[in-house]
Amino acid sequence: MAVRPRIETHIAWLKHDLDDLDQGLRQTIRQSPVWREKDDLLRGVPGIGDQISLTLLAYLPELGTLNRRQIAALVDVAPFNRYSGILRGRRTVWGGRAGVRTALYIGEMVASRYDPVIGDLYQRLVAAGKPKKLTLTACMRKLLTILNSMLKHGTSWQHPDIQPITRSY
Repeated sequence: MAVRPRIETHIAWLKHDLDDLDQGLRQTIRQSPVWREKDDLLRGVPGIGDQISLTLLAYLPELGTLNRRQIAALVDVAPFNRYSGILRGRRTVWGGRAGVRTALYIGEMVASRYDPVIGDLYQRLVAAGKPKKLTLTACMRKLLTILNSMLKHGTSWQHPDIQPITRSY
């Protein structure tokens, strides 16, 4: 019985430490003009909030420096052939930076509702009968390539009509 309060105390302490680290990272980003500009560009995209922006900046510093194929392969949202002997068939995604991919998944869920480009892609793939996992990965890749291009060229996300797109899961 005495173990449970110690575990809860330890978890609370870890959460406090993580909050301190997040706050320190936010301060560091806001103090650097280069990182602040990147953060502002990223957070201007529907679906990219504070945590996703921090994750992308911390774990994907190459964002904005690589081409679309390279950045998609680095994060592992690009399908690769794994043919060996008689093994043929579907291309799969594997490897890459799982934390970044998780953050992109969360961002994609919001972006597919509020960003017409991502939402249209999602609707088009679903209508074509593509599996949900393939559709989500394709939308994540599209979002990643848009973010990469924005940071590469220093342009902000803009779209004249932002209307929520209805989506079923």
